Amino acid sequence: MAKKSKPPVTKADIEAKLRDIKGDADEAVEGAKPIVEIAAIGGVILLILLAYFLGRRKGKKKTTVVEIRRV
Repeated sequence: MAKKSKPPVTKADIEAKLRDIKGDADEAVEGAKPIVEIAAIGGVILLILLAYFLGRRKGKKKTTVVEIRRV
């Protein structure tokens, strides 16, 4: 059985393959950026509203009513 010899892998081959992979990853990231930004903004707004309403409820819960009567 004869062995087929493969050419040795060079530094240039590795660099070219890594550049190709990086290019694909960059395209995927650029495509997902707008969706992530919208989700982040929505999350921040939701947290602010949640803190506002929970704080408002807690403030109403502990309010003391003082009744003053004159005799």
